[in-house]
Amino acid sequence: MIPPPLALLAELTYRCPLRCAYCSNPTDWRRYGDELDTDAWVRVVHEAADLGVLHLHLSGGEPLLRDDVEPIARAGRDAGLYVNVITSAWGVDRARIDALAAAGVDHVQVSLQHTDGARGDAIAGVEAHAHKLAVARMVREAGMELSINVVLHRGNLACVGDVIALAHDLGAQRIELANTQYHGSAFPHREALLPSRAQLDEALATARTWKARLAGRLDVIYVVPDWFADAPKPCTGGWGRQFLTVIPDGTVLPCAGAHDLPGMVFDNVRAKPLATIWRRGQDFERFRGTAWMGDPCASCEHRERDWGGCRCQAFALTGDPAVTDPACAKSPHHARIVAEREVAREAPPTLYRLDTTRRRSAR
Repeated sequence: MIPPPLALLAELTYRCPLRCAYCSNPTDWRRYGDELDTDAWVRVVHEAADLGVLHLHLSGGEPLLRDDVEPIARAGRDAGLYVNVITSAWGVDRARIDALAAAGVDHVQVSLQHTDGARGDAIAGVEAHAHKLAVARMVREAGMELSINVVLHRGNLACVGDVIALAHDLGAQRIELANTQYHGSAFPHREALLPSRAQLDEALATARTWKARLAGRLDVIYVVPDWFADAPKPCTGGWGRQFLTVIPDGTVLPCAGAHDLPGMVFDNVRAKPLATIWRRGQDFERFRGTAWMGDPCASCEHRERDWGGCRCQAFALTGDPAVTDPACAKSPHHARIVAEREVAREAPPTLYRLDTTRRRSAR
């Protein structure tokens, strides 16, 4: 019996005013413009609750570009789910924050790119930093819990201590310092984003110092990048084991980055109930458990701990989503990651979120 998922990531839209080069959304994000309407999303939320989901994460792109986040959030709250909105905070005013609170949103996660406004705006590709700080304060004033999320890369690793202090000053309960994972736009931009080992070690030491200093007041989460570890992380807790994602057009994915994997069936909530897809969908069964594994995963004592690592990472680096994640030291492809992280690089240029659909249509 497949246990129920813990959380549903509802990616309401891939549209976003920010242009961050590390964006994990698909580079051809305009292909998914036929977005589910409000009624469909409300149905999906109730199906998720009936399936046993506990947490609803409303994300994007920028979800608040849609004007129906409130009824979708209210459906989650009415179904007994913990509701989290993940936002860039761009264009959000106090009336919208109050509306989210009235709809029953429990928690808002605001992204920051840096502690320095000019640098943060350069990374985001828009002038947004000062407004992000104002919105974060509005969230707390409206009585919702607040998290700050910072995607780390070579251009902002040095500000880890300052951004933790800033999150505390903003009244956040949690800060997630997530080193860039190389999917979506981040993969073709990796040479400009990858930090040095020295930068990572210094940032990790700083995060640990602040975590101890603010224990009980701010939860500091620091996610080490896969490419600088010798053991892989389980893909979203194990493929098809803990989480599921519904993307803007209703496609259901075991992993938010699985759009480009070859051989995917792509079940859709327009055609099948969410429970059927979770329990019997071909995409979910494809890499669920251990039966799909070849060596070295199949004979590894950690196979039910890391579940073979990240399928998207394996595909990006080798062209085969079924091989051992190259982040693993036992992988025959591990040298590819080692070579990537050991190459000296120049200071990163200003890079922005890719839109390959726009490029194709322009030709």
